[in-house]
Amino acid sequence: MSSSLTPPPSDPSPRPPRRNRVFIVDDNCFVRQLLTEIFKRENDFDVCGEAANGREAVKSASMLHPDLIVLDLAMPVMNGLDAARVLRQMMPHALLVIYSATPRDVSREQATSIGIAGLVSKTDRVSVLMETVRGVLYRKAA
Repeated sequence: MSSSLTPPPSDPSPRPPRRNRVFIVDDNCFVRQLLTEIFKRENDFDVCGEAANGREAVKSASMLHPDLIVLDLAMPVMNGLDAARVLRQMMPHALLVIYSATPRDVSREQATSIGIAGLVSKTDRVSVLMETVRGVLYRKAA
């Protein structure tokens, strides 16, 4: 009688990486759609919601529990900086990244004091946005 030891069957389906919940805030519906599509193509992101201005973002974000909020600066009703201040108070765990045509309107010192983790220009390649959001998420996880 021979006995052979065989390893237990391994799980054939590896667990997917943790998916970060992203909330997109921009008054331009085309930008929101584009960003939604970009994040949906990535394995490590889920888009949990969108808003067209800061007031909508403040109203919705606390119910959606995003890990990351991507904000435009210039929006009607409530701009991105004012929304970032409120969101930081409401959701201190969420990371805030400004994605704007005019990110230079915010100094690094001002962004840091508000709690904004990254500033990206809409004129930059999309890869810069993705590198920035992954960078701030990685720094938080470390």
